[in-house]
Amino acid sequence: MENYITLDAMTSPDPTEPHHRPPPASLDALLPAEIAHRAESIGTAKAQMDGVQLFTLAILGGAFIGLGAMVATVTWTGADGVMPFGPTRVLGGVVFSLGLILVVLGGAELFTGNNLMVMAWAGRRITTAALLRAWGIVFAGNLVGAVGTALLVFLGGDYLLAGGATGKVALAIGEAKTTLSFMPAFFLGILCNILVCLAVWICYGAHTTTDKVLAILFPVAAFVAAGFEHSVANMYFIPKAIMILRWAPAEFWSAAGVSPADYPALGLDDLVANLIPVTLGNIVGGGGFVGLVYWFIYLRRSKN
Repeated sequence: MENYITLDAMTSPDPTEPHHRPPPASLDALLPAEIAHRAESIGTAKAQMDGVQLFTLAILGGAFIGLGAMVATVTWTGADGVMPFGPTRVLGGVVFSLGLILVVLGGAELFTGNNLMVMAWAGRRITTAALLRAWGIVFAGNLVGAVGTALLVFLGGDYLLAGGATGKVALAIGEAKTTLSFMPAFFLGILCNILVCLAVWICYGAHTTTDKVLAILFPVAAFVAAGFEHSVANMYFIPKAIMILRWAPAEFWSAAGVSPADYPALGLDDLVANLIPVTLGNIVGGGGFVGLVYWFIYLRRSKN
């Protein structure tokens, strides 16, 4: 998503384009129309980025989201029956925000946030081929980073924490996602990336680290609390559950009080069946309901 090129170097306006103006000296956020022009320029820069660099930054993006998913899983462990459902979900969403905070401030590329590149595409600043190339590279890199993080966390034995309760929660999360049918997963993906891309949109207009953290915190906590579906997060949650199902020792199952037969929908085909509708929904939500809407409002007339 937002790396050192997009969030720092891109603050300087293109002097060849009269609609840009120098960034304000104050700490006030950019106005929405200014954010729209910046988002278009950022999307253009992303499409022109070297493929190896883009892929490597995407691996980081997947890893960062995986770390947020890991700490959310730990947060939810033991909360059932102790805390009310709503506050438990919100708390998990707050800590999950770590992932997007690391992406934006640490420097990485994230497929869901990059759906805003449709603004550059709609403005004919990039071609369809360039858009799909960037999305494909970042999606693949996010998958490598998220699955790799899941493997590292599994090998570290976090699923054994709290007498296996953490692993039991991870299995339940994965099973809940893979048992979603196509249409609910699609619409939950739309709703999720509306919030994620709005968080990124606000970050484009922010000037300070505090601004960006606050811009991320509430939208991300909202989508997690509501149970919306994020494709890159699922690249961690579902593979992590599959790893526990296939590789956890007998001691884990005895301590957790469950068996592999309790989780029949955790396979690689189930991962693919989830990612297809969720990814499509993320594209519609972030690219259509946020990117194209803001392009239509603020950039359509300037291009005409």
